Amino acid sequence: MSISVTGGVRPEKIIEIEQRLYQQLLVAKMKSGTMQDEIDMELEADANKLDIEREAIQARLAKQNQARAVFKAVSTQLSNRVNNAIEHHLAVPESVLAACGISAQQMLLLEMLQSQSLDLIRLRPVIAELDWLIRDLSNVLNSPSFRHQRQQRADVQVTDLKLVLNYIGIENLRILVPYFCLRHWLPSGNTHLLWTIRKLWRYSLATGIAAQALAKLHDGDEGLMYTCALLNQLGTSVVLSCSAGLYEKHWGEWLREAHKSKDKELYDAVMATPFPAKALLEQVQSQGQRLNWLLPSLLNFSDSRLTLMLKELDESPSYAGLSADAALIARASCYAKVLMLEEMRQITPQEKRLMFDYYQLSEQEVLRLKGQNYRRVELL
Repeated sequence: MSISVTGGVRPEKIIEIEQRLYQQLLVAKMKSGTMQDEIDMELEADANKLDIEREAIQARLAKQNQARAVFKAVSTQLSNRVNNAIEHHLAVPESVLAACGISAQQMLLLEMLQSQSLDLIRLRPVIAELDWLIRDLSNVLNSPSFRHQRQQRADVQVTDLKLVLNYIGIENLRILVPYFCLRHWLPSGNTHLLWTIRKLWRYSLATGIAAQALAKLHDGDEGLMYTCALLNQLGTSVVLSCSAGLYEKHWGEWLREAHKSKDKELYDAVMATPFPAKALLEQVQSQGQRLNWLLPSLLNFSDSRLTLMLKELDESPSYAGLSADAALIARASCYAKVLMLEEMRQITPQEKRLMFDYYQLSEQEVLRLKGQNYRRVELL
């Protein structure tokens, strides 16, 4: 299988393969393996219980004609209500920005981390405004894997921000801060989307690690490429987060009303109504890439190198038209897509070759990328 113009306007087959990945991430029922340090066991148990309960209700409804008709009517109405709410909300970027948890402080922090002359004195006041980031960085420093690197009193819990930042160091902060920012933008504590969030996080992390490896191979700016690769999933994360919040709101209201009415058929119908994953996929495909750069622009970061690169990746019709930095991100994303699809057994060797040919991944790059650990970021 071959393509006529390497790197030219994306052929339909390339588009189909890339859309297949998002189909697997957002719609497919496949569960993701456990990722380190992001989802607790209690939430996973709750998600499994909800899946089992929903499947049991659906199986029971399938055997009862009247109940099946009630389920179809209620589920359709609830899904339409949620889909309309999601569509209207995402149509106004300012409302998305207000609801998604992205702030000017976070973007300033990501921008500052790209400076080669950065020092902790300038960095600390910005981090001090983000309580969740202080908590995450403190947890890293006090984790068993990091604690043994401290030479003295390794058993003492460090909580002072100045000490936390001094121990972690600037180079590790360039890795950890974008990592925690993206994770913060994803919905948390949501049993309905547990597996979707895990799969999206796995893909995001793989893209960031691949971009960092390619930048190192070509003597590029590793921090910039890694951060931009993670931010290339900002729009998808925000669409998922907003959609999850709206679904939880409407689904919860309907469930409470059904419980008050003591109507067993109505309650079962609402309980069995799943998250509208196909509608989410459509929103990601139409809005995700645009929100990557539009949201930072609304925070007055339109001239940021990160924002400009994300906008270029969205608006360029072909790989061949990308700048060297944006092209590197595209190659990293290509490799991560193929990696994920291979793990899911959703891509053929011919399609893999087609993807690598279109994005012009060299043999040297493929060899370097094969040698990376895509399960966790490596700290210095």
